[in-house]
Amino acid sequence: MATTRVLIIEDEKDIVKLLRYNLEKGNYAVLAATDGESGLAMARKEKPDLILLDLMLPKLDGITVCRTLRQESQVPIIMLTAKKEEVDRILGLELGADDYMTKPFSVRELMARIKTILRRLEPREKIEGPLRFGDLTIDFQKYTVMIKNKPAALSSKEFEFLKILVQAKGKALSRDQLLENVWGYDRSYDIDTRTIDQHIARLRDKLGPESRRIITVKNVGYRFDTE
Repeated sequence: MATTRVLIIEDEKDIVKLLRYNLEKGNYAVLAATDGESGLAMARKEKPDLILLDLMLPKLDGITVCRTLRQESQVPIIMLTAKKEEVDRILGLELGADDYMTKPFSVRELMARIKTILRRLEPREKIEGPLRFGDLTIDFQKYTVMIKNKPAALSSKEFEFLKILVQAKGKALSRDQLLENVWGYDRSYDIDTRTIDQHIARLRDKLGPESRRIITVKNVGYRFDTE
C-alpha cells in the first residue's frame, strides 16, 4: 500500500505521465497539477510528502510557487528545469529547493534522489523532547526552531544544516561533509561549497543572538557550540 505521496506540478503532459508511471511503480501515491496556481492550492490542501516542481509553469511560475511554499512548509521540493543557466539552479536552491534536475533527465536518477531526500528526513537518532541551548529551542520531531519562545522561519535546508551541526556534538564539520549530509554524496560533487556559506549566513541571520553558537573553524568548516 502506497504511503508516501508525491505531488507533480508540471505542465508537460508526457512528463507527468512518465513520472506518474514510475512513481506508482515505486509504490508512491501520485498527485498532479498542470499549472502553478492549482499546484500551490493542491500542495496546501493535500500536504504531500515531496513535490516535483517545474520551473516554467503557466499562471504561476515555479520560483514563485517554491518561495511561497517555503514560507508555509518544509515539504521537500525537487525543481525540474529546462534552463541550464547556473543562476536558475542557484536561485532554486537559495529559495529552499532541496534539489534540482535539468531536462531531459534520467528517471532512474530522479527516483534515486527522491529516495535520498526522503531518507534524510528520517530521524538519525531518537531524541526525546526539544533541545534547549540558551534562548534557542530546537524540536527535531516537529521541525521547529524557537528563539526566546518565538518561531524562527527556517527553510528545510537551513533546518537540516542546524540539525547536522547540533548532532555532531561540538565536532567541526567540513564544508564537504555538510554538502554530503544535506544533498547526499551523489549530488555533493556538483554543488559549489560556497553554497554552504550562503546557507550558514542566512541561518545565522535567523538565529539572531544565538547565531554565536555556529562557529567558523578556519580552514575546516563549522561547528555548533552548546555552551
